[in-house]
Amino acid sequence: MILESIHGPQDVKTLAPEQLQQLAGEVRQRLIDVVSQTGGHIGAGLGVVELTVALCAAFDSPRDKIVWDVGHQGYPWKILTGRNDRLDTLRQKGGLSGFLRRSESEHDQFGAGHAGTALSAAFGMAAARDLKGEAFKVVAVVGDGAMTCGLPYEALNNAGDSGRDFIVVLNDNGMSIAPNVGALKKYLGSIVASPITVRIRERVKHLIERASHIVGGQKLVDFAKNVEESIKNLWSPGMLFEELGFRYFGPIDGHNIAQMLHTFDIVKTLGGPRVVHVITEKGKGFPLPEPDLEKYHARAPYDPVTGKLKPVNPGPPQWTKVFGDALTQLAAEDANFVVITAAMPSGTGTNIFQKKWPERFFDVGIAEAHATTFAGGLATQGVRPVVAIYSTFLQRAYDSIIHDVAIQKLPVIFALDRAGMVGEDGQTHMGLYDIAYMLAVPHMTVTAPKDAAEMIGLLRCALQHTDGPFSLRYPRDKAPGEAPPAAEVPPVPYGAWELLRKGKDCAIIAVGVMCKPALEAAELLAADGLDVSVINARFLKPMDREMLDALAQSHKLLVTVEDGTVVNAPR
Repeated sequence: MILESIHGPQDVKTLAPEQLQQLAGEVRQRLIDVVSQTGGHIGAGLGVVELTVALCAAFDSPRDKIVWDVGHQGYPWKILTGRNDRLDTLRQKGGLSGFLRRSESEHDQFGAGHAGTALSAAFGMAAARDLKGEAFKVVAVVGDGAMTCGLPYEALNNAGDSGRDFIVVLNDNGMSIAPNVGALKKYLGSIVASPITVRIRERVKHLIERASHIVGGQKLVDFAKNVEESIKNLWSPGMLFEELGFRYFGPIDGHNIAQMLHTFDIVKTLGGPRVVHVITEKGKGFPLPEPDLEKYHARAPYDPVTGKLKPVNPGPPQWTKVFGDALTQLAAEDANFVVITAAMPSGTGTNIFQKKWPERFFDVGIAEAHATTFAGGLATQGVRPVVAIYSTFLQRAYDSIIHDVAIQKLPVIFALDRAGMVGEDGQTHMGLYDIAYMLAVPHMTVTAPKDAAEMIGLLRCALQHTDGPFSLRYPRDKAPGEAPPAAEVPPVPYGAWELLRKGKDCAIIAVGVMCKPALEAAELLAADGLDVSVINARFLKPMDREMLDALAQSHKLLVTVEDGTVVNAPR
């Protein structure tokens, strides 16, 4: 087992070329075995095993800065940078983070849980290097899914014009979580599939070889190579990067370590901005026979031999499914609303809607701000958009929420999945801030359902509300209560709280899923002689002032319970 002798990238650099492929196989199997117990984001990691080995062998981390875009790709990097012996603690309390984290290893140059940050962060490191007169390489490893963000284009535009020594590795697997969408997907696909480009390159290569043998002379060979480069730039779709100021290399096989090492050896000797385009397969080697590639992205614990999920206790459906089912049913009643998501159809449950109403569904890629402003444009024309995005990802669209929707009082509905505590995915994925940031937005209605039926009622209320944007937050969990057919659920009265338990001493004002534990606490307190009221504060904004005033007059103490950040909390 070669892997047992690897304690950092320097050990990888000592291996013979033929040993690197064996090491990749061992890393892949280690990843499959461990994540079968811990769960986690496995698909992207499996796709970059060989790329990770090649980067460790070709560059000198941590002196050279390898910056990974999102930690989804980072599990093999953890294995090869001294953390293999702790990989079993992945996503566990006190264990390794599910994403890359600067405090965890000197090899983790930049922590990120959201796509699209690597190019900007890495270019910042390259600029800092030049300002300080230092000499090392900076490599940004970015997935093609992240290229649906706006931030990478801003970074490419800035870096390409700089002339700085800066390497971008474009990991192209045709996927983010779901299959990629948009013009860039078609563009990158044309690079891989273009037979014209391949034929022209081969023809020019043949002419160069003939010229060097028949006529001889280095000047003629150099001229022929320049002609080859000119023709390549004329016909190759990689010209997009060339026009942005990057020298383009590729596409190359991202599972062929020898080919990648050869390319990196050439690229390292050059200056200026460069792009190395590698083609990989997301989920490579994962033992899952079904063709649904989204299942490769992240898995709960599974059988490492078959890839099938381990049995779980049955129970109520997830909030995500309740939401998707409700949207789909309500769409049959109201033909005027559409659904938008940002590369997360299955994660937000909107894939259920997509299958039934494909012409009313928009996946805009990893572009949350665009999704929000796009929804605003729809709303100006009388179409009702429902924007379904994780709480933590919607933070990226905050300016658009305020400037492009709220100030204009456009009736856009925001569905915030994964609100509150998220668990094993860690701090980057926690939906702890949406209550605070949504309350600050002018004209925004902020709601949280206590159970499945109330979610449907709040959705009906949202569709009826036309005086500004409306947000609905719910966690990553099973939804309490049964989810009745949407046709049987009336709209929740706008702005109204609900009295769940009547008492006289203390009132617990609970938000969303905190209602159930609040009721349980009230029963325990009753055994101690304390008579407690419990209120379902399903509307955080506007608050039910009439009920709040009545509670303040009839109770000695008011206690609020919510799963969000505490304002001005001490450190």
